[in-house]
Amino acid sequence: MRTLELPAAGLTASQLVLGLMRINDKTDAQIRELYTRAREAGVDLLDHADIYGDGPHHCERRFAEAVQLSSAEREQVMIQSKVGIIKDGPSYDFSYEHIMTEVEGSLQALQTDYLDILLLHRPDPLVEPEEVARAFEELHAAGKVRHFGVSNHTVGQIELLRTAVQQPLVANQVQLSVVHAPILTEGMQANTLAQTEQSTPAGSDIVEYCRRNGITLQAWSPYQSPHGVFIDNPAYPELNTTLARLAEKYSVTPTGIATAWLTRHPAGIQVVLGTTQGGRVEEAAAGAELRLTRAEWYELLRAAGHKLP
Repeated sequence: MRTLELPAAGLTASQLVLGLMRINDKTDAQIRELYTRAREAGVDLLDHADIYGDGPHHCERRFAEAVQLSSAEREQVMIQSKVGIIKDGPSYDFSYEHIMTEVEGSLQALQTDYLDILLLHRPDPLVEPEEVARAFEELHAAGKVRHFGVSNHTVGQIELLRTAVQQPLVANQVQLSVVHAPILTEGMQANTLAQTEQSTPAGSDIVEYCRRNGITLQAWSPYQSPHGVFIDNPAYPELNTTLARLAEKYSVTPTGIATAWLTRHPAGIQVVLGTTQGGRVEEAAAGAELRLTRAEWYELLRAAGHKLP
């Protein structure tokens, strides 16, 4: 498994991340198998959130109950969780009280003394950066959270947090796939007359900003499109033809090629896998090992429906 440096954290982590939002109804044996196969494939970063599952911290609790990490195993993996979304609404809450309460809940559910990374899940328009900073300071000083980051945040939202937060923001988890790629395609539409649906000013420069500031991008829903999973989806015939051809060339699966498209980017993007099937993790891991050519990367982008000027 290829590893990446998380520059702002001073950490080395696997390029693939095991997302655990869908283990809600899985048995202990199924969760253990998923975890074991991911670890055998080289994955060492585990992604959680306080809202995943049927109730607060449910998937975090299910993971801990099923896997029962020993102290030695806990030191060999990194656990990341997220706070800020209120499902009953929905609404968002970056208040000091909410952050502190939810982190305590995550630690108890996960049966661990610390989180390696805590992300603010979705931007809160009512955020008061000083409250976030206070929570981060106390959590870090107590050894309960080692590193901090954000998810789905724009440049302006990150900059606002940085007016008060002293800890480096080490990651920004964003939705990204070869089909859903506005944070990459918007920049290519600069200085064109046509107004296209690929243009998304709110995401302008986030990739370049994160690269400049050592913030690691994490891609969630790496195989999703507006019409569901795009692999083997008849809504994307050209893309699937291209995926199949390249899969045969590189002796991997289309899932591997879709993963390789993300890992080819020089930003050093981590790919968050939401699957509950160990085989899918292994397919993605095989794809992450290869390096597409520049021509192949652009061919996939065009096949996914993106029109380059």
